[in-house]
Amino acid sequence: MKKRKGCDVLVIGGGPAGLTAALHAAKAGADVCLVDSRPVPGEKLLLSGGGRCNVLPLSVDAGVYATSSSPHTLRKILQSWPLGEVRGFLEDTLGLRLVEQKRTGKVFPASGGGEEVRDRFLAALRRSKVRLLTRTRAMGILPNERRRVVVEGGPGIVADQVIVATGGLSYPRTGSDGFGFRVAETLGHHVVPPYPALVSLRNGRFEHTALAGISVPVRLEVGEGRAKRAAVGDFLFTHRGYSGPVVLNMAYYATRALAAGEHLPVRVAWLDRSESDWLELLAGAKGTLRGMLKKELPDRLVDRLLEELELWESAASPLRREDRARLLRALVAYELPWVDCGGYREAEATGGGVPLGEVDPKTLRSHIVPCVHFCGEVLDAVGPIGGYNFLWAFVTGRLAGEGAALVRKS
Repeated sequence: MKKRKGCDVLVIGGGPAGLTAALHAAKAGADVCLVDSRPVPGEKLLLSGGGRCNVLPLSVDAGVYATSSSPHTLRKILQSWPLGEVRGFLEDTLGLRLVEQKRTGKVFPASGGGEEVRDRFLAALRRSKVRLLTRTRAMGILPNERRRVVVEGGPGIVADQVIVATGGLSYPRTGSDGFGFRVAETLGHHVVPPYPALVSLRNGRFEHTALAGISVPVRLEVGEGRAKRAAVGDFLFTHRGYSGPVVLNMAYYATRALAAGEHLPVRVAWLDRSESDWLELLAGAKGTLRGMLKKELPDRLVDRLLEELELWESAASPLRREDRARLLRALVAYELPWVDCGGYREAEATGGGVPLGEVDPKTLRSHIVPCVHFCGEVLDAVGPIGGYNFLWAFVTGRLAGEGAALVRKS
């Protein structure tokens, strides 16, 4: 194989973080190469939001991100590139026209979806003279060697600085295989164990498959006591289990604990109503309990709950004290019989990764290996659905790209 020409900055990974890193390193004056195992970089952009590509949230709070690292460090990193400026980069530098969805707080391309975003990135890379090495799989980093990046079937690539932007383990068909975690550990980093985030939960009760397709607003609680977390949103029954925005946003608490060998309870308050709300309805209800509940909840869900409680033929009022207590628990603290999650093939993001304390928050340069920078999903931070993980990718990609170019000059 022909020897590859060296470069100032080599970016490994062509997802949103890697594309952003390459652009900003080139803008800062570096000679940049981007390596990606796929035929065309940016494949993850095509999968986001069913192809529509929710590129940003309308507003952001660092507190919505999950990390085992310092929340202060995470906030400092996010604040390094304000949301308005990131949007300006997408609109002015890339030339995207964006539209807002006020109800959901999401920002999308006005047309073309993920393909439009990917094409705009690639056009910007060409204008910036970034060299793309596609169908090229990085196998390792040798920080003390001249040919620092080992590639499959090749002699390696000479680079002054290396940016690892290989994502996590989610969407493995796009090339995300955990390379960044493995190489970080090899280089001496203490990687926070990865786990599927933004993922559905698997059903542990066969009878619940009959509820597939039912969607209802809920309050979802994960865990117990002071460690309990809660959120409100739409809940969806599927043929395999439980999904919908509120499940995707909260599942990482359960999956992170599961990876550590702990199975957390997940409880639902249907319609996000309290005990007093339901007691008020019961007090004024006439006829059957089934008839009263079906005015509030989907028919199939009511039938399932009453069958489990063995209250199928009960009158709405009065109920025996013990029956009322069981009913209220099923309405405001129903314990989902979940057994597992959808795994990395379904997860929209990966939690865990390189601790934020092991990189310089201004450049994302490794404190252990000075020629290596990390950005995007390989870092220990994950946000909810709604464009938050793209925002993290853009912000950290910029820091790593500019940081690598700056180190190269010094």
